[in-house]
Amino acid sequence: MTTETDERWMRMAIEVARSKGSDPASSPLGCVIVHDGKVIAAERNQTQELPDATAHAEMMAIRRACEGIGEMELRGATLYSTLQPCGMCTMASIWSKVGRVVYGAGRADVHEMYFEARHIDTLTFIADAYRDDIAIEGGCLREECAKLYYPPDADLSQDEKANL
Repeated sequence: MTTETDERWMRMAIEVARSKGSDPASSPLGCVIVHDGKVIAAERNQTQELPDATAHAEMMAIRRACEGIGEMELRGATLYSTLQPCGMCTMASIWSKVGRVVYGAGRADVHEMYFEARHIDTLTFIADAYRDDIAIEGGCLREECAKLYYPPDADLSQDEKANL
């Protein structure tokens, strides 16, 4: 269950996402990682700018957080993402030992272009993960987060459908 504190950090993730602009075609994702009440990383999606297919907001935030603390593990940290993490980002959360993942909009709230063409159920993936000390919760500021992206029924050209 998400709390007022979760909503505060998710609002920060939304602002980080908006720093990329408001065009939903640019996949404006934001991610904030918090440990002991302090932000240890705040990153946005940077796939096009770098260019790097792995430069998702969550991946960049995990990298920065680990660099910042000088450790590979983020035990006890909470990762806030404006969009349900993809399979790659979910796996990175597991490997970095994040304690909790909180996301805003889920797969059903946005256009399918933001996810893998073949569905990876990250919720089940976490439940069946290598560890049992990680939690994932969706729907924190769901509507606010969903406004960052194309809606599920958007009629997009083939060129705009990045992952399909």
